[in-house]
Amino acid sequence: MTAHVFDSRPCDLGEGPLWHPERGQLFWFDINGKRLLTPGQEWVFNRHVSAAGWMGRDALLVATETDLIRLNLETGAQEVITPLEADNPVTRSNDGRADPWGGFWIGTMGKQAEPDAGAIYRYYRGELRKLFDRVTISNAICFAPDGSYAHFADTAPGTVWRQRLSEKDGWPVREPEIFLDHGPDGPNPDGAVLDVEGNFWCAEWGSSRVRAYAPDGSVLRDVTLPVSQPSCPAFGGPDLRDLFITTARQSLAEGDLAREPLAGQVFVAADVAKGQREHEVIL
Repeated sequence: MTAHVFDSRPCDLGEGPLWHPERGQLFWFDINGKRLLTPGQEWVFNRHVSAAGWMGRDALLVATETDLIRLNLETGAQEVITPLEADNPVTRSNDGRADPWGGFWIGTMGKQAEPDAGAIYRYYRGELRKLFDRVTISNAICFAPDGSYAHFADTAPGTVWRQRLSEKDGWPVREPEIFLDHGPDGPNPDGAVLDVEGNFWCAEWGSSRVRAYAPDGSVLRDVTLPVSQPSCPAFGGPDLRDLFITTARQSLAEGDLAREPLAGQVFVAADVAKGQREHEVIL
C-alpha cells in the first residue's frame, strides 16, 4: 500500500500529527520551523513545538521546548500550563500523546540528539512526573485500545517498550518490557500509533515506510512512501480509517532532495485500518 500527498507545504522536521475528532481536522508540527499547521492555516512560535492533545473543540495542549501550553485555536491566545525542562537549554520536546485517563505523555530529547539527554513525562491532574530518564530520542508514545499498556521508544538504540498501566489512574506499574528490539543498525522506530485491534503502526525513519506490527511483534504490512524519512503516523478521516504521515527534509543533502522532492510533506493512505479516536486532555 502506498501513500499520496495530503499537504504539499514542506516541513524541515514534520512531526506530531493529530486528528481532532470534534473538528474533523488534522494538525501537525514542523519542529525546526517552530510551526503548528493545519490545512490552510499555520501558527508560528518563538520556540520549538512538537506534539499536541485536544481540549474541547477550540483548544490544544501544545508541547514546546520549555513548557506545556493551552493554545486557543480561534484567537491564538496561549496560556502556560506547566514548565517542561525550562531550565535545560540542551533539550526540547519531541513525541507525545494523550492517554485514556486524560493525561498527556510527552518525551524530550537533546536538540542535537545528545546521548541520554531526554526523558519521558506524564502530565496528569496538575502534576508533571518524570517516568523514564536517560532517553536519547523519545518516540512512539501510544496506548492500547483498552488502556492496559503504553508503548514508547528510544530511536537511537532501536528499541520499543511496552509498559503496563494501572487501571485506576494510568500510572505505570512494574517495569517496561521490550516489544521490538531492532538494534542501532536496524529499522529506526520513530512516531507510532495503535489501531483498534492493538496493532502497532510505526514510522521507520530512513526506511520510506510505516510498518504495522501485530501485538506479538510480527510484521503485518507496510505503507510505503516516496520519501526516506517518515516521522509519525495518525489515524483520521470521517471513519478514522485513513493513515496520515508526517515526513522530514532534515539532514538531506542537495542530491537527496533532488531524488525525493516531496520530502517534508504530509502524506495519507486511504482505508488502511480502523484507528482509535484520540483521547481528550483533561486538566
